[in-house]
Amino acid sequence: MPEAIAGSPTCPVPQFSYEQVVLGHGSGGRLTHNLIERLFLPAFANATLERLEDQAIVRLDGHAIDSGVGRIAFTTDAFVVRPLFFPGGDIGRLAVHGTVNDLAVGGAIPQFISAAFILEEGLAIDDLRRIVESMRIACRESGVQLVTGDTKVVERGKADQVFITTSGIGSVPAGRSLSIANARPGDRVIVSGTIGDHGIAIMSVREGLEFDTVLESDTASLVDLVRVMLDACAAIRCLRDPTRGGVAGTLNELAAASDVAVRLDETSLPIRPAVKAACELLGLDPLHVANEGKLVAVVPPEDAQRLLAVMRQHPQGREAAIIGTIEREPRKLVTMKSWIGGERVVAMLSGEMLPRIC
Repeated sequence: MPEAIAGSPTCPVPQFSYEQVVLGHGSGGRLTHNLIERLFLPAFANATLERLEDQAIVRLDGHAIDSGVGRIAFTTDAFVVRPLFFPGGDIGRLAVHGTVNDLAVGGAIPQFISAAFILEEGLAIDDLRRIVESMRIACRESGVQLVTGDTKVVERGKADQVFITTSGIGSVPAGRSLSIANARPGDRVIVSGTIGDHGIAIMSVREGLEFDTVLESDTASLVDLVRVMLDACAAIRCLRDPTRGGVAGTLNELAAASDVAVRLDETSLPIRPAVKAACELLGLDPLHVANEGKLVAVVPPEDAQRLLAVMRQHPQGREAAIIGTIEREPRKLVTMKSWIGGERVVAMLSGEMLPRIC
């Protein structure tokens, strides 16, 4: 390869090795995975953790997890979103939805959650009351009970008003086995609705962007949509909610875990015009933007159209679309055919596009 001409612009190679934590380690993209693979997996190595699913499916009686009844799904998450209140939701609503959705996409029936609150001195009690009320409503909508928790207060200036950590437990019906390692060539990729709504709603508030239509977060419980989908199609291979890292991050994880290729069709992507316009203005790829009320499903080709029709009958799936196909090659890569006919690699997010998104 010829040497670069002196003084000419060059494209920097993304850095993945750091001596200190950087914001990109929380992006849900390549730096997050690098941190998990190099630090956490070696320290806590076990078969359940190494699956890197959105939830851990375990048995408390010591039997193998694929041996039938008695399995539970367990998940944990932390929420540091800024601002606390945003169009379409708030940190409390987001915390409940994020937890129950991680259980639901594993095929579990969510039952109980916990919540730990890190509160900053000076937080208005009315704001906290509003957050708690949002959580109460979200729990009721999702069919779960908040049964335990904790509260800590730190000095003024030592946090950003409220951080919430949640955990959730649900039961997994016998015979149900969803995993990002299950995708097979020929399968279809379905998304349950428009992508990028949450991330752009947050960014519009922070940056003071104004649009002809109101941009709202898509934060919502996916529990009932998942129930309807699994009742209609027991052959679903995988469900995943594309939060941090967006649809691109989710599909890259799936391609690696299943040792397959994912090929998307840009003309099939459901994107709101305002979200598309904002992404073009800000130089963002909608596939990298976070979602908080959408899921990605991988299903056998013979079931795809029937499942799509079922999803479109549900309030959370009215804008569902088939966006791609699972193929054999190029393994572990996600590519996309553009609307003009070209093809590009859809890589996992390298750095931090928008911190404090969830």
